[in-house]
Amino acid sequence: MTTRRSIDGRTVCITGASSGFGRAIAEHLGSLGAHVFLMGRTIEPMEESAARIVDAGGRADVATFDVTDVGALQSWVQGAADRTGRLDVLVNNAGFGDVGSTIADGDPAFWKGMLEVNVLALAVGCQAAIRAMRATGSEGNIVNISSVAAIRRESGVYGATKHAVNCINSTLRQELEDDTIRVTAILPGAFATNFTRNLDPAMIEGFAAMAGITDVELDEQGRLPDDRLEQFQAAMATTIGHVEHVARAVEYVVTQPIELNIEELVIRPQKSLF
Repeated sequence: MTTRRSIDGRTVCITGASSGFGRAIAEHLGSLGAHVFLMGRTIEPMEESAARIVDAGGRADVATFDVTDVGALQSWVQGAADRTGRLDVLVNNAGFGDVGSTIADGDPAFWKGMLEVNVLALAVGCQAAIRAMRATGSEGNIVNISSVAAIRRESGVYGATKHAVNCINSTLRQELEDDTIRVTAILPGAFATNFTRNLDPAMIEGFAAMAGITDVELDEQGRLPDDRLEQFQAAMATTIGHVEHVARAVEYVVTQPIELNIEELVIRPQKSLF
């Protein structure tokens, strides 16, 4: 029987790595010995993650740029492959959206941003990774972070972008059947990420009441601060998942034998909010 592949020494690129799933995935794979290339909008948390990765025995590089900048994204992926001579994993994690807005009253500029980040940048990242993996002869994994919104028909414009992610993912899986490149979509439910932090304040207060938290403190933008988000998640662990669980799901996917094709993984807390 073919054994699982090691993470140690592999080259991993992760978009949206300054918070949430991306940051957790970077730190987890880095702790297993990967050379992790992190990119995101905010430099400070990625530098903190890079220090943790190095302390754990991995290697890390940090970059900040707009993920919708096609040239910058392509150059970043190719640069990781050029520097290390391989590209083993790309995690397309960058994305944003909301579950509270309606189409009747929504903001078209916000929709445009979601489409550019959640769909177009993801497709560009996939294309760049395929080219780099082929050029370096790598046995690669592309992991696309989707959402359970992709399996709901009434999930609005945000859900439409995640339906598109799953469509791209399934198409690539078929295109790459004869390559040593596997493509997987991970569909998380409710987890302690910026998505949860940015929920409508009334929803946050309602969830807090369910968890017995009476002193909800939001910042000036009406969001949960980091420390309060961690407290919130710990008090509602059965309904708001910890991002580490998604990081471990990514580890599972990218350590499987290359001849195994894991098309989708749905991962939710014990009790589903979404």
